[in-house]
Amino acid sequence: MSLVAISLAILSACIHALWNFYTKKSHPNASFFLIATLTGALMFSPILIVHSDTLLHHIPDRVWMLLIIAGLFMALYFISLARAYKEGELSIAYPIARAMPIIIVLAVVVYLGRADQISLQSVLGSILVVFGCFMIPLQRFNELRFSDYLNLTFVMALIAAFCSAGYALVDDEALRYFRNNNQLAIDNTSMTILYACLEASITSLWLALFIVIRKQGRIDFYQVICVNKWNAIVAGIGIILSYTLLLMALAFVENVSYIVAFHRLSIVLGAALGILILNEKLYPMKLLGMLIMLIGLLGVALG
Repeated sequence: MSLVAISLAILSACIHALWNFYTKKSHPNASFFLIATLTGALMFSPILIVHSDTLLHHIPDRVWMLLIIAGLFMALYFISLARAYKEGELSIAYPIARAMPIIIVLAVVVYLGRADQISLQSVLGSILVVFGCFMIPLQRFNELRFSDYLNLTFVMALIAAFCSAGYALVDDEALRYFRNNNQLAIDNTSMTILYACLEASITSLWLALFIVIRKQGRIDFYQVICVNKWNAIVAGIGIILSYTLLLMALAFVENVSYIVAFHRLSIVLGAALGILILNEKLYPMKLLGMLIMLIGLLGVALG
């Protein structure tokens, strides 16, 4: 990985941990994330005007299709993440939702025939990250029970993890195709911001559909507008900045799995915020799990 990619990934990870901490405090739901994603789309909307010709005539149909799929994955990610935060602690839900996509992305990368781009050290590091992730919900290792993982927090965080891996892989494919399109007279940075704006807009449409078809969703949306809209706007700024930096980092690496892994530095930061500021309990197993994940992250980053 280049120094630029590492710097972008670290900055994105820090912002990601902060917006998740802020979101957990704000008791989020799908309506909260709808306001947040709309905020992100509006922030970058001027680029739609600047590049309106590119938007209307030169974005390939394949990219539009991938955007729709990525937006669906991201909407489901936000919905499941909100439920995980409602049911459990940040220091448990956040590491699980962030760590599991590493092994999923690696598996898909190998399936796509790119195994030669992944070192053995990176594979071992990823395994350590996942092992540490499964240690976090435990209070004592000698009391390991399957029931420790049969709770809504763990299940929803796991669903969020799969969705996170889904949109990361789709975004990587879409941006590679986007950047290799010779008809586009647009630099990589502008292209990334344009893509992030479009993805935020499409994610908002998926979230809006989920909210509108449910009576409780419509009630929740009204409550968020009346009580919680400013918190959602602040979270939205963090979400769009974090993800745009991550998309930019993808331009400097050959394999998306490295960025996905290194970006998981946010796992330790997010868990620490939950423990230190939200006063969540710090069990020895939770601490050991985070340390193992950190070692695994370093193995991936240096591999």
